[in-house]
Amino acid sequence: MQDGTYDPPRGPQGGSPQDPGHRNPEIGDPASIHVIVGRSRARIVLSGEIDADIGGDLHEATAAAEESRLPVEIDAHHVTFMDSSGVAFLARLASRSPHRVRVLRAPPTVRFLLEVTRIGDLLDIVDEDPGFELDDEGPAGPPSDTTQAPAGVGGPPAS
Repeated sequence: MQDGTYDPPRGPQGGSPQDPGHRNPEIGDPASIHVIVGRSRARIVLSGEIDADIGGDLHEATAAAEESRLPVEIDAHHVTFMDSSGVAFLARLASRSPHRVRVLRAPPTVRFLLEVTRIGDLLDIVDEDPGFELDDEGPAGPPSDTTQAPAGVGGPPAS
């Protein structure tokens, strides 16, 4: 009970008949990694739990972004958890890229990790998404130069 209201117990997946979208924090959000190569930069979109379970996918995303030879930005807006594997991924990108790596819309948990590890000193932390230009066909056309890799590393995330 909170503020005079009754909060019913939740089922095993964290939902309730009254609030089926509510999630139990013990049940993790699946990770998703997408690499999008545009006209002037490569974007790695991260979401969910960024941890050791997806280390191979992080490595593939790094390779795909480096292969583009463009400046790299990380969209971290939908990251719900990050462990040392995610921090190491960001440090590796920052140390290997000839351009300064930007982290877009980092949630408080990611900002905290970047601050305490001092990895944030190697990155540009940007609060706003500056937008993204794809190839000559523009956002309306299919991205002909989108880099795709296996195991969830690929084109733009599904809406």
